[in-house]
Amino acid sequence: MNIYFSGIGGVGIGPLAEIAHDAGYTIQGSDATEGLLTRELRGRGINIALGQDGEFLLACHNQMTIDWFVHTAALPDDHPELVLARQLGIKTAKRDELLAQIIKEKDLQLIAIAGTHGKTTTTGMMVWVMQQLGVPVSYSVGTTLSFGPSGKYVPDSKYFVYECDEFDRNFLHFTPHLSLITSIDYDHPDTYPTETSYLAAFHEFISQSDMAIMWKVDGGHVHSNENTGWILGDDEVMDIRLPGAHNRRNATLVAKAVEYLQAGDHDKAITALQSFPGTDRRFERLDENLYSDYGHHPVEIAATLQMARELSEHIVLVYQPHQNVRQHEIKDQYTNQFKLAEVVHWLPTYLSREDPNLPILTPYELTQSVTNRGVIYSANLDNELWQTIQTARQEGKLVLCMGAGSIDGWLRQRLNG
Repeated sequence: MNIYFSGIGGVGIGPLAEIAHDAGYTIQGSDATEGLLTRELRGRGINIALGQDGEFLLACHNQMTIDWFVHTAALPDDHPELVLARQLGIKTAKRDELLAQIIKEKDLQLIAIAGTHGKTTTTGMMVWVMQQLGVPVSYSVGTTLSFGPSGKYVPDSKYFVYECDEFDRNFLHFTPHLSLITSIDYDHPDTYPTETSYLAAFHEFISQSDMAIMWKVDGGHVHSNENTGWILGDDEVMDIRLPGAHNRRNATLVAKAVEYLQAGDHDKAITALQSFPGTDRRFERLDENLYSDYGHHPVEIAATLQMARELSEHIVLVYQPHQNVRQHEIKDQYTNQFKLAEVVHWLPTYLSREDPNLPILTPYELTQSVTNRGVIYSANLDNELWQTIQTARQEGKLVLCMGAGSIDGWLRQRLNG
């Protein structure tokens, strides 16, 4: 099979390209700019073009007929490569459709990690533990890892571990052998206009799984019971030495998955979990007293601040909300999540896939329901904020920067600048 990946340097497409390459398929692709993943893929001998006007796609197709044109959900309908692919009669698909096909062709059992929060870390944990137990495993995770590539196909593997995202209803392409549900809180209003439709999608996903392991509170959200999954109570959280209550809950799910799959010794699994090196952008330590986190939902904010508080009594939070359309849905949920931060620097919302008819909510409007509004200050990604961060670090305070937009790149640029 000959596959062309449009946006091959993205965190979703790039790992899939690595998997397809490992699995023996012919691949090539394009991206608008050079990045870490494009350099990594090119280093593995994969032909990549920078620029997406369609010229490279046509040349590849003329040289060897392309069977699949794979793209992200963010690719607009009038994108030159997508338009050309359709004109050439090439099968076009989003990444999850191709991955489901690869899993089927390679006869792999899917271990899917789904949920509103904690998917990436839990997927990384599952991969790490299986590797430490000596179980061959293929996988795809939506970030970079310190212990391997973001996506990998292992020829003698029985299982495929996958971060199964609910955005754009992606996870409904799959029929997992085992699903781990980390948490369920209403999100992605651009895909699910109501909370009911969001919960219905999770119910459908769980019904497509041979087995699902989840917490009782989440089972209640989707009307699952012991007949449809392995339901865990709060008293079943294991004593695993990891920072953050949510990390200990996610690690418990992984330990229960190992038990269900009979994949290895329980004590060895716990030891492996306690040595988990973490994933990028999930409470990632960038420098002394400086952490970056991808979280951008009120529940994630509270959980990450709780973890930070285990390390320091003085937390300075820099928060960048993500998507104006999402802020309209969750603005009233910003209440007591910030109580563990002594100062919050609130940035303008990072805009992505927006409804042009919605007014842009200001930091002032978004913080009206916050219980400790007195510690919140409007800020911008500028020299003044960077100096504020540096001063807080020098005073021994832990600075936590959260958001799924431009804040992480800004931080790294400042540190390396």
